[in-house]
Amino acid sequence: MSPKAIRIVLAFAAFLVGLALFLSAALLLGGRNGPQAVAAIGGPFSLTDQDGRTFTQDNLKGKPHLVFFGFTHCPDVCPTALFDMSEVLRSLGKDGDRIGAVFITVDPERDTPAVMKDYLSSFDPRLRGLTGEPAAVAAVEKAYRVYSKKVPTQDGDYTMDHTAIVYLMDKNGQFVRPFDLKRRPEEAAADLRQYF
Repeated sequence: MSPKAIRIVLAFAAFLVGLALFLSAALLLGGRNGPQAVAAIGGPFSLTDQDGRTFTQDNLKGKPHLVFFGFTHCPDVCPTALFDMSEVLRSLGKDGDRIGAVFITVDPERDTPAVMKDYLSSFDPRLRGLTGEPAAVAAVEKAYRVYSKKVPTQDGDYTMDHTAIVYLMDKNGQFVRPFDLKRRPEEAAADLRQYF
C-alpha cells in the first residue's frame, strides 16, 4: 500500500474508533443519567487562537458553534471537514456571523498559532484555529471525549489518528449532537438556523 493509502486507512480507522467511543459514552451515560448525560461533552478549557488571543469555553457562549478537532498536516479528513464547514458558513450568507466555527489541533507540537493562521487562510475567515501547550490540548480532548494518537510514518515523521466528529454546541456552550456535514451546504445551513 502507498503511504497516502495508509494515511487514508489510518484516518478512517481513527474516525471509526472515535465515533464508537463517542457513541458508547453517550449510550452508557444516557442509560444511567437520562438526557442530561449528553452535556458530559465539553467543559472548561483555555487555548490560544491563530491571532495569539486566549480562547476559552466562555467564547462558545452567545451563539452556536461547530467544533472540529484535527491537525494541519492531515492529508484529507481535516481539510475536507474545514472546507465543508466553510461552505456551510458561506451558505448562511449574512447569518454566517451568527454561528462560530472552531478548529482545535490535536498536534500542538507542530501547530503553533502562526502555523494555524497560515493553514486557515485557505478556508472561511470566520474559522478560529486553537492550539496551546500539550497539557492544555490534552485537557480539551478529554473534555470532548476526543481520541488522538501520534503514529510514526516510514519517513521518520508522524501523523495523527484522531476523532473526526463535528460537535454542535448551542448558544450556552452546551453540546447538542454530532453535526452532519455530509449533505448539501444549504441543508446543513438550514439545520443550523434553528439554533440561532
